[in-house]
Amino acid sequence: MGEMYYSHAIREALLEEMERDPTVVLIGEDIAEYGGAFKVTADFVERFGRDRVRNTPISEGGFVGVAIGAALTGLRPVVEIMFMDFITLAMDQLINHAAKFRYMYHGQVKTPLVVRTPAGAGRRYGPTHSQTLERHFIATPGLVVIAPATPADAKGLLKAAIRCDDPVVFIESKVLYGQRGEVPEGDQVTPIGRARVAREGEHATIVAWSRMVDESLRAAEALAGHGIEVEVLDLRTLAPLDMDAVAASVAKTGRVVVVEEGPLTGGVAAGRAATAREGSAVIGRAPRCAAGRGGWRWPPPGPGSGRRAGRRSAACGSRRCGGSRPAETQLGGKYDPGPPTRARCVPAR
Repeated sequence: MGEMYYSHAIREALLEEMERDPTVVLIGEDIAEYGGAFKVTADFVERFGRDRVRNTPISEGGFVGVAIGAALTGLRPVVEIMFMDFITLAMDQLINHAAKFRYMYHGQVKTPLVVRTPAGAGRRYGPTHSQTLERHFIATPGLVVIAPATPADAKGLLKAAIRCDDPVVFIESKVLYGQRGEVPEGDQVTPIGRARVAREGEHATIVAWSRMVDESLRAAEALAGHGIEVEVLDLRTLAPLDMDAVAASVAKTGRVVVVEEGPLTGGVAAGRAATAREGSAVIGRAPRCAAGRGGWRWPPPGPGSGRRAGRRSAACGSRRCGGSRPAETQLGGKYDPGPPTRARCVPAR
């Protein structure tokens, strides 16, 4: 086992899968000679040739549609969307076509497609290159949605995604590309749909994914100084959701905070908090918080809109849900003040 950058782990997964399976092909803008916007596929065209590493025009709807057709006819395409913001141009292809074919054809066809896409803020790319849009896909039956938080999971889950016979949206945090971590050597495949406990705790559970796992771990360490031991659960896969792992953690701690990078309104965190409540009698009695960026308006640029926002949100939510005061006092159903990051706490019923 050696250390590796998150982006290098993704690169290694692609290399190993292309060497293992000749049906794996890469499709995307500037992925050949240029090596992709983040250089993940640098020199791939020299290794595998232009038939397997294909540049495309700037037409996400067009080349995602081509990839779906390729998947239906026996290939395993891996598409790179340069920034997740641009995946909106391929929504019809993914939601109305790729996700539906297995159902429409009664299981007679499969669509082994992976759409890799860098997402999230924190690198000052501006509002049209900094969104995280997983909310649009987790509500679509037929799509698998993966958001790894560590280099090991980036490699293991990408290998699993490429081998999956269903369409996968594979979300990569741009901030995590430079993160280093231990990665097992060899053909290590991480199962889809299984969460992991990133930190043990007893007073509250933080449920997070992708970049927010790292921020939640930092928040948990800060809260430990106040005597609050928080368990951090890394979902890894948003669809399908490992509800058993969530239930087990919350049964242990009695409180849950769900943290996401995207806007709170209509977001993944609020939906997962509601799912948690309905999915278990234990969770139904537990105080729940959904933490994310504030409502429908863009926050003004400044220190609060940077990388510490998610950490503050997780810490705020955990203290509200895990402090010493009675739950009904802490959880008034109000927003936590202080833009741009807010924690919505929902009283237990």
